[in-house]
Amino acid sequence: MTAANPTTGTLRPPTPPKKWTNTRIVGHVLMALWILSGVYLVYFLGSNIASPFVQKYWPKYVDGFILTIQIVGVSLVLGALISIPIAAGRASQWKLFSWPAYAYVNFFRGTPLLAQTFMVYYGFGAFSAELKSIGLWWFFRDAWYCVIFTFSLNTAAYQAEILRGAIQNVPKGQWEGGEALGLSRPVIFFKIILPQALMVALRPYGNEIILMIKGSAIASIITILDLMGETRRAYSRSYDFQAYIWAAVAYLMIVETLRRVWDKLEARLTRHLKR
Repeated sequence: MTAANPTTGTLRPPTPPKKWTNTRIVGHVLMALWILSGVYLVYFLGSNIASPFVQKYWPKYVDGFILTIQIVGVSLVLGALISIPIAAGRASQWKLFSWPAYAYVNFFRGTPLLAQTFMVYYGFGAFSAELKSIGLWWFFRDAWYCVIFTFSLNTAAYQAEILRGAIQNVPKGQWEGGEALGLSRPVIFFKIILPQALMVALRPYGNEIILMIKGSAIASIITILDLMGETRRAYSRSYDFQAYIWAAVAYLMIVETLRRVWDKLEARLTRHLKR
């Protein structure tokens, strides 16, 4: 329906149809190919859900799925605990604390997670005699502990920056208001500043969790039979490419489920901010 001109009362002429330019044609063709690919993928998975490959390896995929969730969950919790003093050091005015925290964050954010994992798993093995003498070899000889150790330190660097940025986003007037009420700085921080900062950090935290889920596939390289590890083993025994297709679907399910849950959580916690 075309709107009338408020001054003359005449109807506005209809918008002329868009021309079929080369760009529009290419865009429609690519979109059609994308839709056909999606339909074929759904058909392929549906027709192979009862295939011998799925019947044989799906229990292994479930075990790898659970192990992936465990790795990511433990690493995120430990990383969150480590990130608190790191974020405090980054925000400190004392260089004695800010410089080491700055170096820590830049190292773990500036180097690949794969290189960090290799440094811990293979690098500490070169010091096995020293580690045995202090009773820590049992920890660094186990791939599971090495993965948890590396992933926790890595995500702590990212979470520290998320937390520091969120705290700095809280207006300074909140501090001044708390001090005017006679509250101590620790009480102001934990009761006033931190809850508001966590509201701001909800979306970045969700992104970090998703990145950790996808990055956890690195654990399979050092003999951890997580979801990707079981996928690699299934493919090495069957040479069936659908092994990786099912792995991609599983990762997509994890990420999409987490995204929806996180959206619900964010909407619930920030409902008082909506008008």
